[in-house]
Amino acid sequence: MTQDLHQRMSEHYGAEARRMLDALDRRTTDDPRAALPVLEDDGTACCDDGAATGGCCESPASSFGPELYDAMERAELPDAAALASLGCGDPVAVAELRPGETVLDLGSGGGIDVLLSARRVGPTGHAIGLDMTDDMLALARRNAAEAGVANVEFVKGAIEAMPLPDAAVDVVISNCVINLAADKSAVFREIARVLRPGGRMGVSDVVAEDALSETERAERGSWAACYAGALSFTEYRAGLAAAGMVDVEIVPTHAVADRMHAAIVRARRPGV
Repeated sequence: MTQDLHQRMSEHYGAEARRMLDALDRRTTDDPRAALPVLEDDGTACCDDGAATGGCCESPASSFGPELYDAMERAELPDAAALASLGCGDPVAVAELRPGETVLDLGSGGGIDVLLSARRVGPTGHAIGLDMTDDMLALARRNAAEAGVANVEFVKGAIEAMPLPDAAVDVVISNCVINLAADKSAVFREIARVLRPGGRMGVSDVVAEDALSETERAERGSWAACYAGALSFTEYRAGLAAAGMVDVEIVPTHAVADRMHAAIVRARRPGV
């Protein structure tokens, strides 16, 4: 299932990235003031049967995307980085980043959170974006170059098997990506592995209320819509604890569907 899901996600988000890259190319060659698209899920990716019958197809637009970042943050970035956001929160705002830290963004997409993180950790710090889609990586690198941000790196890979050494980063962030993973236990183990002792995670994700069954979650949208794969609050805490993370905190921020919430998730790897 993991391989099939990766293929679906890669095809969908790769197509969205190509749409933005094509628009940027047209802006460069034809009209420097041409509008850029806001990347989004269409009906086919949003609902398994392609019909607008529920789930994210009926979600408020403000549940996901660039509007969840404040105006000052968006002003720091190229338009294409902000408009390419498909997340459910603003993890950089809650990660408490410090100068000199190394930050890893899981599922970095167009690079908005990597670029914001790079500004916050400063020239002595480093921000790494991990994404499995070639076109998203190309878009992110283009955005980083336009922003003039040098302390960034974009790496291809899956969040279930991160191509980073042990204890490589101080902070892990992510924006509505972990819920897309087929093997969340593997993701939690990898987070604990790449964090340095005492390192922390601060992610935005979609979490289901404990009373919802897996079947009820699946009825609210497809994997691409961020709903069907969402863990419950209890499952999320247990999964992080099983991976060795401590001080787990999950705070819902806004509803994205019936009894499903965008949430801030924080935890820490034990250590000095």
